[in-house]
Amino acid sequence: MQSRRLVQGRTPLLVSIPHMGTYLPPDIRARLNDTGRALPDTDWHLDRLYDFAADMGASVLMSTHSRYVVDLNRAQEDTDLYPGQVKTGLCPLQTFDGEDIYQAGEAPDGIEKLNRVAAYWLPYHEALAAELARIKSVFGYAILYDAHSIRAEVPRLFDGRLWDLNLGTAHDTSCDASMSQAALAAAASGDYSAVLNKRFVGGYITRGYGCPAENVHAIQMELVWDLYMDSGAPYHYREEKADRLKPVLGRVLQSLLDWGRGRYGV
Repeated sequence: MQSRRLVQGRTPLLVSIPHMGTYLPPDIRARLNDTGRALPDTDWHLDRLYDFAADMGASVLMSTHSRYVVDLNRAQEDTDLYPGQVKTGLCPLQTFDGEDIYQAGEAPDGIEKLNRVAAYWLPYHEALAAELARIKSVFGYAILYDAHSIRAEVPRLFDGRLWDLNLGTAHDTSCDASMSQAALAAAASGDYSAVLNKRFVGGYITRGYGCPAENVHAIQMELVWDLYMDSGAPYHYREEKADRLKPVLGRVLQSLLDWGRGRYGV
């Protein structure tokens, strides 16, 4: 089973959804405990929440495999994203709440982690890089929107409750500052709280691919689960909530497209 699925679009915008996958290869699934098999840290239902993106002309790249197999938003060298804070890791061993996900003695060793990178991490990133290159070859620039979601309160990772819509641009090193301000204004256009570069400033994908000097602009959106789904198992999608959120997300994506046309004339 491929570790990614790509729907190619017709605009300069690529939406990446690296944590929505739920597939566990049988050999890995057999070694997880019940907590791990429940996949509590999945970015649930984001393909459904962003189902309008393809209609807007965006390319959409989606993971199929769980982040418990390999985390696509971490460097393959497994360097810290947020030094001094809890590290969730390239091949996670615990949930965000600190619960073990493997049965005793079944955690992957260094060789297995390298094999997972080769089998699952690299294909996603090769597809991501290739699609950005294709988009740039057509339009002269590319915009990457990395889509995520999380429980509003995860005490082990951060204090208190998150804002509703959390944009990150590595403090405007991954995109032009005027693009991030346009996205923030669009995010704040509804009834939701929105912030830029607070708790989440963008993960490996945002930081690794965003390069304004080369006309590739990347921004991350981390939104909280209870805006569109139940925050507890079995994590039901709530269509009425989602239908209120989608127009705001649509305005955020449209702000990126409008910014690109204004900046580059294409």
